[in-house]
Amino acid sequence: MKSSPHRPSIELLFKRGLGSAEIARRLQISSSTVRNVVAAIKKRGDASEVKKSGRPRSVNTRNTRAIIKKRIIRNDGLSLNRMASQLGIARSTVQSIVKNDLKLKSYKLRRGQYLSDKSKAMRLEKCRKLLQHFQVRRVSDVIWTDEKIFTIEPLPNRQNQRQLLSKDDSMSPKRRLAHNRLFPKSVMVWAGITATGKTPLVFIERNVKINSEVYQKIVLMDNFPDLNPMDFSVWGMLEGKIAGKVFATVDDLKAALEVAWASIDDGYLRRTVNSVKKRLRACVKARGSNFEILL
Repeated sequence: MKSSPHRPSIELLFKRGLGSAEIARRLQISSSTVRNVVAAIKKRGDASEVKKSGRPRSVNTRNTRAIIKKRIIRNDGLSLNRMASQLGIARSTVQSIVKNDLKLKSYKLRRGQYLSDKSKAMRLEKCRKLLQHFQVRRVSDVIWTDEKIFTIEPLPNRQNQRQLLSKDDSMSPKRRLAHNRLFPKSVMVWAGITATGKTPLVFIERNVKINSEVYQKIVLMDNFPDLNPMDFSVWGMLEGKIAGKVFATVDDLKAALEVAWASIDDGYLRRTVNSVKKRLRACVKARGSNFEILL
């Protein structure tokens, strides 16, 4: 219970001979508060608050903390619910120990491309060659190209697309369904960027075979999306600009993509392309492995 801020005043008036009712009237506080303070004065001689020792820990003990720490060391992906169930204690206790005593925080797994030892060696070699190349050539002179399939029904963002409903309505037809057709209509888009500009979007029609007769391109980092600015940044930017929209036709999708593509400014392109050398160095430092944590 929170201590009364009137303790000193109550003590002063009581020692002057005033009764509890008069003290309560003068200070405009409850008589029960005055009686409690007066009882403390009579018992201890003053109204100072006794320091409490606090509720002793019954579950959060040194032994419990040691057990939880050892289990996390063995498996840092262990569920707090499962750990609480196995130890027979509340999840809130486990969470408190993990957060406050062990100073640990839960992080989402980083997404990354699976890389075999052969792929890592290949990446390392390519990155070194490109860094040597960029010592005499400018990274801004490179045309970075790629292609991507867009559908008229983009995948919903399950984290951010929500509804505010009552508990009853949450199980009613009012709750919308995020659905996708099994094979939604789509279009393949080809594009390229440099540090100073971008190509027009090229829409590849269905059943058209992509080969040198359709277009020519030099693949510098094929199969390594974290090293191609089109993959690690630009396509994501374009997707974000049309996110959550459902298009009636492929032509509507194309029109929206062209508007979104036109809105991407040269400043963004320059920053994105200039980040390639930093990524190449990080890849070399990681010996061809995933390197985002080094950026």
